[in-house]
This record gives sequence, C-alpha cells and structure tokens, in this order.
Amino acid sequence: MSSRHTNETTDVPAGGSAPVSTDTPTDVQVVVPTAAPAAVPAVGAESPFRLEHVLRDEAPQFVLPLVVRIEKTEPPARTDALETAARAVLVLLADERAHGEGEWAEAVRDWQDARIRKVVRRARGAEWRKAETLPGITVSGEASQVRVFPPVPLDGWPKELAKLQVSGTDLDDPGPVPPAAADLPVLWLNPDLGMSAGKAMAQVGHAAQLAWWELTPAERTAWRDSGFRLAARTAPRERWAELGGSGLPVVRDAGFTEIAPGSCTVVADHPALRARL
Repeated sequence: MSSRHTNETTDVPAGGSAPVSTDTPTDVQVVVPTAAPAAVPAVGAESPFRLEHVLRDEAPQFVLPLVVRIEKTEPPARTDALETAARAVLVLLADERAHGEGEWAEAVRDWQDARIRKVVRRARGAEWRKAETLPGITVSGEASQVRVFPPVPLDGWPKELAKLQVSGTDLDDPGPVPPAAADLPVLWLNPDLGMSAGKAMAQVGHAAQLAWWELTPAERTAWRDSGFRLAARTAPRERWAELGGSGLPVVRDAGFTEIAPGSCTVVADHPALRARL
C-alpha cells in the first residue's frame, strides 16, 4: 500500500521574507492507506504535514538559513554543493540540540509546524569566518562547505547573515556527473526546470527533509550512521513522469523565486521508502 506525499515549500526572496501563500489546501496530497504494518508506516503516514494546510499558513513563519562558501578562485562544483546542502539539513534535524529540551528544539519545532522555508546565501573570506562564529553546523563535501543554522523568524535574521547575498550562487560541474550508486538515496531534480545552484540547494534540502520524516527511527539511525550518504542528480526526462507518480515524497515549490508556483522540483528516492511503496 502507498500514499502520495507532496509538500509545497518556499524559498524566500533576497529581502529575507516572503508573502504567505494563499493557495488552497490541495497542495498537500496525502492519501492515508487503509492498512499498513505498524512497525513500518506507509509513505506519508507519519508526516507532520498531514495537518490542515491553513494551520501551517497561520503559524508564525520561520526560515532555515544555509550559507555556502564560494571563494572567487575555488568555487565548489554544483553537484557537490547540492549534496552537501541536503546533508546539512539532515545533520541539523538529527542533532541532539534540535530535540527534546535542546537549545534549538523550540525553533526547529516552530519552523516545522509552518512551512519548511530555506534560504541559501553565499559567503567568502571574512564573511565566511564571521558566519562560522554563529551557532550552527558546518558540513563539508568533496570540496564544498555549507553551514546550516537553527531556524530564525522571517524578520529576525542575525545581522551577520542578513547582509550576505542570495544572488551569485550559480555554480557548474567541471565535467559529466557520474550515475549515482544503486544503494544511495537519490534526490532527483526536475530536468525541465532551470534553477540556480542556490535555488536547487534549497530544493534538495526540502526533499531530504521530507524523506527524513517518512523514515522509521531505525531507518533514520542507519542513514545517520552512514554519514547521510546521498546523491543529487537531474532525472532523465523519460523517468521524471514515473518518479512524480511513484508515491515517493515530492517537493512542490510555492513559486516566489525563479520558477512557476506549484512546480514539482525534486523527488526523494530513498531505498527504504521505495521498498514499501
């Protein structure tokens, strides 16, 4: 048995805030299965976004800041940056400070009770060093570095982060990107959407988060123990339609920046989720 889980998400414009969406509740399409093993929930069964859409819109809105290090002389490769951003979101979600009575727990709960907004900004040199002094976690990829910070109110950015630029996050891969290993969770990007690297980093972060919510505690532990191994790849066009209708978690963007509202941007293809569709 399976269910389809889509979630509309928002990437906030450069000003640090975004209008609240007035879309109808149909942006969350979850069909709860009639029966499923108690120990292994069907995909979508445990998502916090099974609550009414309107409740999320009326809740105070928070944003998860991510800062990617982009030095002039040695910018990271695009795919490396995307994968590192997705892992950074997962590292924060799994951090003990984000749970229970942890120092970030209330902010993380408030953020997840509303829309899972993310903003990616860039820094280099002294700006990067200042960003590293703020509470957060730096995650490194092959050559990329992304620092993730606990969620902040839309209008409550730390001044050290508020002045960083959103634009200028265009990155390229120096050569062909190899196919993802068969055992890896893959975040499949829509091949028909042209997104900047910063926009795509936020989208794969959304997808990783949706996959995290769908996993059992044991599956989450296994992913964490692997170092949150994953791959970000652009889906072959002939496969994108299949992925979108597969029942795997789908990110649908609110459309405030770069792409049209309602665009499906990323499908989270985790082996554990695919195995129980």
